Amino acid sequence: MTLYHFGNCIALIYIPYYLTYKYSGLSEYGAFWKCAQAGGIYMFTQLVKMLILATFFPDNISETGSDIVGEFLKATVDLADLIGLYIVLNGIPGKGHSKVLTAGIGWAIAEVILTRALFLWVGARGAEFDWKYIQKCLESNISLVQYIATTTLIWLWSRHDMKKNLKPLVTALLVFSTYKILILDMIVKYLMIGPWMSLLLKSVVTLVIGSFTLVIYAGLAQAIGIF
Repeated sequence: MTLYHFGNCIALIYIPYYLTYKYSGLSEYGAFWKCAQAGGIYMFTQLVKMLILATFFPDNISETGSDIVGEFLKATVDLADLIGLYIVLNGIPGKGHSKVLTAGIGWAIAEVILTRALFLWVGARGAEFDWKYIQKCLESNISLVQYIATTTLIWLWSRHDMKKNLKPLVTALLVFSTYKILILDMIVKYLMIGPWMSLLLKSVVTLVIGSFTLVIYAGLAQAIGIF
C-alpha cells in the first residue's frame, strides 16, 4: 500500500511535467540540454539566495518582533529568481515560445526535483497514508504553471516592441508573482483556511496570473508575427 501511494505521488507530480515537455514541442527542438542548463542556473540561484538569507536574515529575526517585515525582506530575496530566469532566457536561441517554454519548464523541473523528490521518498513511503503528500504534488503542478507564466512575463518585460501601456501591468504581475507565496500564506493564516481551500486559492490566483500573461503574450505575438 505504501509503495502504491508513493507511485501515485510520483506519477501525479512528474507526469504533468513530462507531458508538458513532450507535447509543447520542445522535444522536437532538442531542448533537453537547454532545460538542463536552466536547471543548473536554478541551483546556482538557490545557492546565492541561501547565502544571502544566512548572512542578512538570521533565524532569530522573529525575536525582534518584526515578523511581517522580516518575511517581506526574505521574500524580496526571491527577486533573484527573476534575474536567474532572465539569464536563462538570454542564453537560449530561438523564437519566443520555445525560449519561454524551455526556460520555464527547465526551471520548474529543477525546482520539483530538488524540493519534492526527497520529501516524497522519505514521507510518502511511510506506513500511514497522508493527504498532505497529494496536496504537495498538486501544488507542484500549480508551480509549473506559475514558472511558465513568470518566464513569459520576464520575456515580455525585456521586449522593446511591447506597448508602453502594458509595461506597468507586466511589471506589476512580476512583482506580485515574487510576493505571491507570502501574500497567500498571510491570507491563509489570517482567515484560518484549510489545506484544500488553500490549494484552491493558490490555483485560482495562478490561473488569473497565467490568463493575463497569455492574453498579453498572444497580443504581442500576433502583432510581431511569431506564431
